[in-house]
Amino acid sequence: MAEIGKGVTAGKLASNVQKKITRAQEKVLQKLGKADETRDTAFEEGVANFNKQLAEGTKLQKDLRAYLAAVKTMHESSKRLQDCLADMYEPDWFGKEEVDSIAEDTDLLWMDFHQKLVDNALISMDTYLAQFPDIKARIAKRDRKLVDYDSARHHFASIQKGKKKDEVKIAKAEEELGRAQKVFEEINADLQEELPSLWNSRVGFYVNTFQSVTGLEEKFHREMGKLSQNLFDVMTKLEEQREIKTGVKKTTSGKSEAAANHDLSAESATGIPKSPSKNAVSAATNGSSDASGLPAGVLYKVKALHDYAATDGDELDLKAGDVILVVPFDNPDEQDDGWLLGVKESVWLQKKDLSVKGVFPENFTQKL
Repeated sequence: MAEIGKGVTAGKLASNVQKKITRAQEKVLQKLGKADETRDTAFEEGVANFNKQLAEGTKLQKDLRAYLAAVKTMHESSKRLQDCLADMYEPDWFGKEEVDSIAEDTDLLWMDFHQKLVDNALISMDTYLAQFPDIKARIAKRDRKLVDYDSARHHFASIQKGKKKDEVKIAKAEEELGRAQKVFEEINADLQEELPSLWNSRVGFYVNTFQSVTGLEEKFHREMGKLSQNLFDVMTKLEEQREIKTGVKKTTSGKSEAAANHDLSAESATGIPKSPSKNAVSAATNGSSDASGLPAGVLYKVKALHDYAATDGDELDLKAGDVILVVPFDNPDEQDDGWLLGVKESVWLQKKDLSVKGVFPENFTQKL
């Protein structure tokens, strides 16, 4: 048998055991319909809201912790990526010091973002949820005291209805009823006030939490965008210097001249369509185009293999599957390598007008 601790007497233990037995008996009688139960619909609704609020808060806390863990993982991945670049970056390359500085600033930015999320969101989340266990325990206590009150009420009524009137027992039962009612009503009154207030507080808490998170995210991504642009600029200048030193120049399509020449050779060998030559342009301009079944002035048809979003007013927007009628440039010298001029076939079929034209990248299409 467990040892009785200090301040706990055998009588107190016996009293607690008796209370549990009495409560259990009362609950059985109520379930069997042999004893009425005091009900408070408004309070029960408040408890339902409390349980819902606790469940939502617990889920939000769990998801917020998962978000912070993901931020930490992204920080570690970003640091490894930056460290890899720093290790590979040779000392005599352009922007070595700037690359190292960007890596350091990126690391600090991630650390600051994570810490501010903890300070401004997670800690307030933990504080918000910390109030629920105490209230939950008081709700459970209130339920127990309600059973005690109902039990005392039924006991008093039973003695009053007895055939033999024992005034001493009646007085004692009435005293126990009054005491049970007082204890119940005190704790019930406090909860009746606190539960609606707690329920209403959730709106302000959610607003503050997500304002903090989204505000920190906006600032973080803005600052990270600046660092990313800086690194992009350094990489661009490094490539430009490499081109100057090696004499290799990029074409409009982003390939080096050597790679472009290799591609052209491969195209000639395999029959892959090439950009129209100046001779072909001149022939079309002079009306000697021999493509059968094509509108006058059209060199040939191509089909878009990929989507292309126009970045300038003279370009065509392409969707994979679009058919384009390729037409010659008015001035062949205006044609950039890797670019064609054309009209969407759907526009031609609708308007019979070849003037609604624009340029598009040849390597996004396939000749038909």
